[in-house]
Amino acid sequence: MTTYVLVHGAWHGGWCWVRVAERLRAAGHTVFSPTLTGLSDRSHLLAPNISLQTHIKDVANLISWEELTDVVLVGHSYGGMVITGAADRVADRIRTLVFVDAFTPRHGQAAFDLRAPEANALTLQKAKAGGGWRIAPTPAEAFMVNLADRAWVDAKCTDLPIGCFSEKLHLSGAVDRIADRVYVRAGAYPNPTFDKALADARADSRFRAHVVDCGHDIMVDEPAELARILLESA
Repeated sequence: MTTYVLVHGAWHGGWCWVRVAERLRAAGHTVFSPTLTGLSDRSHLLAPNISLQTHIKDVANLISWEELTDVVLVGHSYGGMVITGAADRVADRIRTLVFVDAFTPRHGQAAFDLRAPEANALTLQKAKAGGGWRIAPTPAEAFMVNLADRAWVDAKCTDLPIGCFSEKLHLSGAVDRIADRVYVRAGAYPNPTFDKALADARADSRFRAHVVDCGHDIMVDEPAELARILLESA
């Protein structure tokens, strides 16, 4: 039996993993899909001081307090920032890191450093409209979510504090000890940041790389295929 911790990306919540989680549980595995502070079912906690470090603590504390070991830690999109920081804190509890169309940051980088300039400009514009600190969700259509699920995804997404994108990641280097890694790219979602992350993964012997022909929210569009890839890692 394997323990999976599934970490969502910006504007999403634990809800986005439901289709993947049910497949992993059906195969006999343990699954946690926490919602990060200030989002989705925890949106009542939304505040200007929430940042990347808040979300790293969410995940690292879950793993520590639940006494989880040999964890397959999965992060989607912005969740790649979160799982990298969390794994650095609890590296001895992590077996595999899985980046699902996600950032693969290094020490000293923020999400703003990895995103395209035009994406950052739009985000800053949204933050200005949100009192200078809260960013309205990117529409599901822009993420190329399948037509049948766009209304559902849009209804579930909530604002994100700008500190999640602006705060830089500080690593001790412990995360570098985790040698088993997977990168899953959404092949139908054009994005230069994630194209580079895939190319870097293919050039790194620690990674196994996959491409799934769908939009950015792979866990929504192709849950069976993503579950198959995750089960391979078990």
